[in-house]
Amino acid sequence: MQRNAAQSPEPARVLVTGGAGFLGINLIRRLLADGLRVTSLDVAEFPDEDCRGRIEAVRADVRDMPAVERAAHGAAAVVHCAAALPLYSPHDIRTTEVDGMRNVLEAALRAGAGRVVCISSTAVYGIPHGGPIREEDEVHGVGPYGEAKIEAERVCLEYRRAGLCVPILRPKTFVGPERLGVFAILFEWAADGRGFPLIGDGRNHYQLLDVEDLVEAILLCLRGERERVNDTFNVGAAEFGTMLADFQAVLDRAGFGKRIRCVPAAPAVLALRALEALRLSPLYRWVYETAGKDSAVSIEKARRVLGFEPRYSNQQALLRNFEWYLAHRDQLRGAGGISHRVPWRQGMLKLVKLFF
Repeated sequence: MQRNAAQSPEPARVLVTGGAGFLGINLIRRLLADGLRVTSLDVAEFPDEDCRGRIEAVRADVRDMPAVERAAHGAAAVVHCAAALPLYSPHDIRTTEVDGMRNVLEAALRAGAGRVVCISSTAVYGIPHGGPIREEDEVHGVGPYGEAKIEAERVCLEYRRAGLCVPILRPKTFVGPERLGVFAILFEWAADGRGFPLIGDGRNHYQLLDVEDLVEAILLCLRGERERVNDTFNVGAAEFGTMLADFQAVLDRAGFGKRIRCVPAAPAVLALRALEALRLSPLYRWVYETAGKDSAVSIEKARRVLGFEPRYSNQQALLRNFEWYLAHRDQLRGAGGISHRVPWRQGMLKLVKLFF
């Protein structure tokens, strides 16, 4: 588009991989609101009709290098959100996380993009053993997903050494409006007048993160001084209570007078391992083996270096998510899959629900 000297320069373009996912959609809405141009790369069709006509949507896999190069053309920055979640096959997880990460970084380098913000995970720390965990603590991934995230971060470090600015964010489990997946199971139980089972005594502290706060952390990495943001940062809620208190808030909002029911950790974990092995439950090891433990990361570095200040507590994030679920529940009936934007099939957990 032609512009005369009095007009402002054309806004920068940002490529968002995984743009059709839960985080991608929320990020793209914010980037558009801030006046930026956006390209989305995802294997799925971009679902937000209000945004669809305002972005360039490329339907492709991050493992397809030519497609990634085309999508990266003209991008000033890239945010890499695309991931194969733990319910995918080990092969798909590794190739998407590691090979996809390398493709995105190489395409960004060739396109002259200024930086690539990599969305990693606190799964790189493994099963928590106290905390809060700091960025310099040992990494030890659990299962194919955690292991692949560690390897993908190593690829990021290679490209930092090659001169690319690659901020790495390690977010806690993030929730908020439109987050479904495992949380849809809990929300359905609450909306149907059922209680929740919790592994252990419920007195453990488990930090979450609101998706809006994660989007803010991404923007800080995109806008911050290169030398400061070219690093690795934990991000999570600043305010969080016990699992018992935070999840009871959802049951209280449901209004049926139900209470959390705690179950002994050892037999619950053994039962869930068996159900996972038999493919009768959508819950995977990272979910059920961390649910009964204290799990928190230090966000001091992100606060000090990025200026990150989370707005939402655990309870606020969960209730925002539950309110959205209640408002859209009728539209979700019959839906199912293995991404964060659809409810997960419950398998044998539908029978367990009858006891709560």
